[in-house]
Amino acid sequence: MVRWIAVIFAITLGVGANISADTVRVYGGDFNIPIPDKGWAEDAVIDVAEHRIISDLDVEISITHSNVFDLQIFLVSPANTRICLNMYNFDDFFRGANYSQTIFDDEADVPIEQGVPPFTGRFRPVEPYKLSAFDGQDAFGQWRLQVYDAYYADTGTLNNFQITIANPEPATILLLALGAGLMINLAHRPIH
Repeated sequence: MVRWIAVIFAITLGVGANISADTVRVYGGDFNIPIPDKGWAEDAVIDVAEHRIISDLDVEISITHSNVFDLQIFLVSPANTRICLNMYNFDDFFRGANYSQTIFDDEADVPIEQGVPPFTGRFRPVEPYKLSAFDGQDAFGQWRLQVYDAYYADTGTLNNFQITIANPEPATILLLALGAGLMINLAHRPIH
């Protein structure tokens, strides 16, 4: 009986820790990459040198651009998963400048389609794209931010790009594995 209590305790502790004990790492920084008039900018590349399984990912960008309506912005993972963070249809035309410490976050209250430039704060990526497409992937490798200027007459600069990655603490995984191991061990023992 005491062994089963230990198993239940280990599993409960592991599951509870998984809910609240994610580690968070921020990668990236300043890039200062020119965005040409009607064309692709050079990719901004972040190298993540650690193996981390993603449970949540947010993206922050700062772009100086005279009319952000022109821009199409994509994030590509090391596994080559590509999502669109924002783009507009020609029917939605507006004038406005800049992304200023703009954070794309699936849990944000406001979708980017309802924001106005200069975009500051947290926004969900343009529908139907979700950053959860990266959940469960290994963060290790090169992350690419791709920016395309789809129309003539405006240029700009990608100033800053960073990703924030949350993943479960190793202790959480260890506790879950310990609980599972104890359950298997006890399941194969004869009852006396």
